[in-house]
Amino acid sequence: SVPLLQAERKRNSLNLLELSEAELEEQFVRGDGPGGQATNKTNNCVVLKHIPSGIVVKCHQTRSVEKNRKIAREILQEKVDFFYKGKDSDVFKEKKASEKQKQEKKRRAKENLERKKLFKEMQQLDKE
Repeated sequence: SVPLLQAERKRNSLNLLELSEAELEEQFVRGDGPGGQATNKTNNCVVLKHIPSGIVVKCHQTRSVEKNRKIAREILQEKVDFFYKGKDSDVFKEKKASEKQKQEKKRRAKENLERKKLFKEMQQLDKE
């Protein structure tokens, strides 16, 4: 499985499938992780399920229930889009493009490091 964009801000350009509220099942549960009493006593973690596909998303990124609901819907929309469209999904294409850019950046950095090593070796030889 391919990791998705997780609601990156480039969503305006993506052509995602629309979700209807009738297809969603929403629950509010206690979150986990750091936060102590604030986390242990509040139900601000959103669990969102897309009933037709069975995809479940859990979001507890902020303290605000409303923000978590919005983020969970964005993430679920990306996952549902990938589920139905597969490799034709804009989410998949965007992820592949960003991976390719990352690999290219690593390759250039490695080349620059090699050039610097050669340059230092040449300087050492000139000194001797």
